[in-house]
Amino acid sequence: MFDEQWTIQAVRDWGDWQLEPYIHDEEERLAQIDYLLTGMMDWNYAQLANNLNTVLEDEKRLRFMVAVRAIKGGQPVQYALGHAAFYGREFNVDRRVLIPRQETEELVEWVLNDYKASGEPKRVLDIGTGSGAIAVTIGAERPTWDVTGADISVDALEVAKSNADQFAKQVQLIESDLFSAASGQYDIIISNPPYISEQERDVMDESVIMYEPDLALFADDEGLALYKKMAAELLNYLSPQGAAYFEIGYQQGPALLAVFGELPGVSVALRQDMSGHDRMIKVSREA
Repeated sequence: MFDEQWTIQAVRDWGDWQLEPYIHDEEERLAQIDYLLTGMMDWNYAQLANNLNTVLEDEKRLRFMVAVRAIKGGQPVQYALGHAAFYGREFNVDRRVLIPRQETEELVEWVLNDYKASGEPKRVLDIGTGSGAIAVTIGAERPTWDVTGADISVDALEVAKSNADQFAKQVQLIESDLFSAASGQYDIIISNPPYISEQERDVMDESVIMYEPDLALFADDEGLALYKKMAAELLNYLSPQGAAYFEIGYQQGPALLAVFGELPGVSVALRQDMSGHDRMIKVSREA
């Protein structure tokens, strides 16, 4: 059925055949296959299209087949590949960390647009760093800044270190339960904490529930618990004229405007993501 010489097209056809019983939508099936192939070959999609007759070496063919079998078992394609795209870089990911999402790129973009590279270096704390996607991206984009990524999970910090070593070696990583190991004040605090309510578990994608870490997904008090804990300590760690940026659940905007709005001497701004959902909050300290 397939070429004796395993060209890119042949392994693509094999992957399509293998995944058809598991992913019924052809467009989604081929999207996952092409994501695997571009990631393995370090190509863009145009390069993939122009090299369909290229013979795939055995090591990469076997790696592709193992990844396809993992996807058949329900594993997200990013875990099967071993890395995920974020802000133009490929971050190492596995089941110890959350897969970084496009919405989080928008949060990072908000920070970088607010503070241009030519400005004064900033002291930054990323709470719940996970794979390090936020902290390492900011460190790579603003190499003169003092950036620290904090996480309660030692396993997650190991993944974050592998990404920092690759893209921004100067980023510091600390084991910390929210602010517990933080020191001094920061010009920028940023966090994408667990914010999903346990009540939402039944409507979530099965692959997320099965493979992504609960510690990075769920929070008590309808998903608001960690925001409330951070709000209680925020002004101890946020410098005068500093700003804190939070990714939030799409239904949490009004509640979190109220939570952070109770802090003295701050202004709070809510921003939507590209899909038009409430997704980010900025808390600016005015004094």
